[in-house]
Amino acid sequence: MRFEDVLDDAGGFSRFQFLVLLILCLPRATLPLHFLLHNFISAIPAHRCILQSLGESDGDSWGTEPEQLALRIPRQGDGSLSSCRVYNPPPAFNLSQENHTVPCPQGWIYDQSQFTSTTATEWDLVCDDKQLNQALATYFFLGVMFGAILFGQLSDKFGRKSMLLVALITSTMMGAASAFSTSYIMFAVSRAVCGAALSGLSIIGVVLGIEWTDVKHRTFTGTVMSLSWSVGNMVLALLAYFIRDWRHLMLAVTAPCIAAIILWWWLPESARWLLTNGRVEEAQKYLIQCAKMNGKSEFTSKVDTEVLEKVIVSEVAEKNYSYCDLFRTPQLRRITLCSGLSWFAVAFLYYGISFKVSGFGVSIYLTQFIYGAIEAPAKIVTFFILDWIGRRNGQALFLITTGALIGVNAFIPSDSFALRTCIAVVAKGFSEAAFTTAFLYSAELYPTILRQCGLGYTSCICRLGSSLAPVVMMLEDVWLLLPLLIFAGTGIISGTSVFLLPETLNIGLPENILDVEEGRHRQTTATEMELKRINDQDAEGSVTESAAETSGGK
Repeated sequence: MRFEDVLDDAGGFSRFQFLVLLILCLPRATLPLHFLLHNFISAIPAHRCILQSLGESDGDSWGTEPEQLALRIPRQGDGSLSSCRVYNPPPAFNLSQENHTVPCPQGWIYDQSQFTSTTATEWDLVCDDKQLNQALATYFFLGVMFGAILFGQLSDKFGRKSMLLVALITSTMMGAASAFSTSYIMFAVSRAVCGAALSGLSIIGVVLGIEWTDVKHRTFTGTVMSLSWSVGNMVLALLAYFIRDWRHLMLAVTAPCIAAIILWWWLPESARWLLTNGRVEEAQKYLIQCAKMNGKSEFTSKVDTEVLEKVIVSEVAEKNYSYCDLFRTPQLRRITLCSGLSWFAVAFLYYGISFKVSGFGVSIYLTQFIYGAIEAPAKIVTFFILDWIGRRNGQALFLITTGALIGVNAFIPSDSFALRTCIAVVAKGFSEAAFTTAFLYSAELYPTILRQCGLGYTSCICRLGSSLAPVVMMLEDVWLLLPLLIFAGTGIISGTSVFLLPETLNIGLPENILDVEEGRHRQTTATEMELKRINDQDAEGSVTESAAETSGGK
């Protein structure tokens, strides 16, 4: 007996599953508040050197007349005033005297019309230190990458629910620590640790939701959880618009974690994981809760520990699995390598587009909101596409199309704001469709005994892509089109590699490594579908015969 049979007897997908899904959506919606926060808390506003003779007591401010500033600040090649240098000494009235420029000796003054404060203005991370400001996003995603490995292993060993609580508490504490950071190093470290904890929220929530879902509704579950990310994306734009101080914004995006901790008490542990680890009585308790809430009270009388013990494969409970097992066998090794490449591309493209909220001639808040809004219809369309052409073909389509659109945008003139914005928004939709598919597809590819490790590994590779995206964007200083071409090539190559993966549409979840290597879960599902088809035909035949006898009797 497979777990899917037990879950069907307990109500399949009904009120209990909707409750689990609803609770898991809140921590899921919290993720984009942090993952895309760099766009706002680390934004670099317009700035210039503080002029010594125009100190604060003498009225130096951002609104100083340009003609007066031009006497003290050199112009750049495009005719604009320099943001990083000043004449020293001040130009003499003798125009024949050579003027020397130096980096800002008195520090910088910032335009506060859009941001009251950011990390850039807090620690003067501009000009020569600009890379340190951009590196904050990389540190965060390196933390996310490490957290994927850590929580992937721990949640396979200690359970989904307990590790989810650890991740929630750590996210809350480190989010608050980031808001009250007194130095650049303290902020970078606390954000990295916060990223590690948020990574746990990401992979554990998806797996817990999928493991409580039957075969027919897995696409629905993955899509709904992904839609909560889009809601968080739009909420971030609104929060950032109304909260212009980076410390206050940091606290605002961390607050939902407290509500998620309260709701955690109503979450069940994964019965599938409990059975796989031999904890039959605990699994029975949660399955009975599921059946009662779903209105299947008769299930409680026929499910007992003896029945549930038959669901367990003996080889499962006897060994502790690790990340090394992802590479030991041929089929699992191919899945691990190919899914890792696709996950790298998914994050690389998604954040490459998401971090580019300026340069389109539109407010960065509006661009962020549009990016979030386009994700909702993209995910709804994804729901139907995945059930129509399958996970493999869908993922390949999304990645290749995203890469192609980025490549097209590279050759559109920069002054065509409307066209470039439209193409970027459509590419964002396809990249989000790829992200939605990645979580669902990977959860279906890996067996239960290694599912969390598999998601941990792919999420780790994914965050490597997230970390490199802001670094690659710096290459525009070398050649303006270079970052776009790198993003485009990555999408097309990774999309092609997806065809090496097996299809998982309407296939039961594999429980152990042999299921993956021998395809036993596929054979079982195919046999069940064939039996169902035969039973349906028999039922139709019986109805026809009964109708014929009735006609004959008349």
